[in-house]
Amino acid sequence: MLTLSECGGEFHAFGGDGEFIYAHSEDITDTLIEKYGGKVKLIYLDPPFGTGATFEFKDKTAAKAYSDILDREECTSLMRKVLICCRELLSEDGSIYLHIDYRLSGVMRRTMDEIFGEANLMNEIIWSYKSGGRAIKHFSRKHDTILFYRKSKSVYFNIKAAGVMRGSDRRNHMKRRADEDGRIYYAIRSNGKEYRYYEDDLIYPSDVWDDIEHLHQRDPERTGYATQKPEALLKRIISVSTKPGDLVMDLFAGSGTTAAAAVKLNRRFVIADCSMASMLASRRRILTLHPNDDMLSDAKPFTVNYASAPSALTAENAEKLIDMEPAEGGFDVNIHKGGEEGCAYAACGSIRDGVFHARDYVIKPMNSEKLFVREGEALHLVDYNCSQGYFDLA
Repeated sequence: MLTLSECGGEFHAFGGDGEFIYAHSEDITDTLIEKYGGKVKLIYLDPPFGTGATFEFKDKTAAKAYSDILDREECTSLMRKVLICCRELLSEDGSIYLHIDYRLSGVMRRTMDEIFGEANLMNEIIWSYKSGGRAIKHFSRKHDTILFYRKSKSVYFNIKAAGVMRGSDRRNHMKRRADEDGRIYYAIRSNGKEYRYYEDDLIYPSDVWDDIEHLHQRDPERTGYATQKPEALLKRIISVSTKPGDLVMDLFAGSGTTAAAAVKLNRRFVIADCSMASMLASRRRILTLHPNDDMLSDAKPFTVNYASAPSALTAENAEKLIDMEPAEGGFDVNIHKGGEEGCAYAACGSIRDGVFHARDYVIKPMNSEKLFVREGEALHLVDYNCSQGYFDLA
């Protein structure tokens, strides 16, 4: 028998040095400034684009990822409040990247100029991609705009962190040669002078990024969350605008790409979203970054905090997700695999001071899997609707 328990957050001993906040970003501006004001090195925002559409969480669930139903005026009002908060959150050497498309690029450029100052625009980045359908009534829309602003002239920016070797790409009018040390280069002469372009030289991206594609449908990076951005995009942004140990923030977390990229680059993170699907996708993704991976030098705690109450899973519905049997010192709990009648996530642990401290997990049930819940521990379950609850066992 399950009994629903009150819980205001989660503590995970590994996953990365960071925090997920379940909340509408515009509702927690004062709290964020109080805790993180002047401490954030980088903010990346990928807000709703004003499409008027509702997006699904395509992970064998019935959950909605998010509704992008605000009109232009409502989007602008929301973003103005969030952006004013972001200005106060940034350190003096910090920067902000706002990811939008053609629907809001004009009004957001004017809003960013007003809040951060026109002189603090670093770049209007064009992320160009080939994926998606083709239009016949207008030119196909194949790019997003990323507005990159600094907090002040003391901004940290290291273009060398985004450098890649030139490689063997050659221009037809250049000759391929080797110097006295055996290094390969391509040469061209102009006005009596030879210019050399070495294959092992680093080249740096311009403000048109056409070397990073959208994730294809079967990409292993995909979480099922709609409008998911590739880690390569966030890694480039984080690498050039922060150092290891710096704090990165994303107030429209979505699938948790910013957090995943931050952990892999040894940065701290704070992400927030009002979607239960975002919380599930981000939690799964972060916890999958196991501390024994080469990318992590040691385990860092990851927390989930509820600024507002998440959708509650009833004890009656929770009991449909599991079978349990008494065992010595606790219970053997069989977790039904994911899908419309199954469990999307499960963990066991103790509740202390209103916080669930997870001990063991079934992060993404693929088959019928088992957890041993010790006597006195609680069980955290998330169903296919992304409703969740913490339960005492008896």
